[in-house]
Amino acid sequence: MTEFEGQDMLVGLVAFGTVLWILWTLKRGLGEARLPIGRAYVRRDERPGAFRLLFGVYVAAALLIAFISLDLLLHIKTRFA
Repeated sequence: MTEFEGQDMLVGLVAFGTVLWILWTLKRGLGEARLPIGRAYVRRDERPGAFRLLFGVYVAAALLIAFISLDLLLHIKTRFA
């Protein structure tokens, strides 16, 4: 496959937008005391353990995608393989 010159920039910007979307979901979820999972919601008052676990999964996903985005946008070349 061929790659065009700005491919890393484009994918990095999409990844950065995904991080912003996850952070917006977390902010809204904390305000409403419920986090989305698929088409359902986990409410903090009904299942506090599941809420904390899902919150942690969202934070971990945001951190991982932010790392990938920074790698693509700033060309820091952190390859593990």
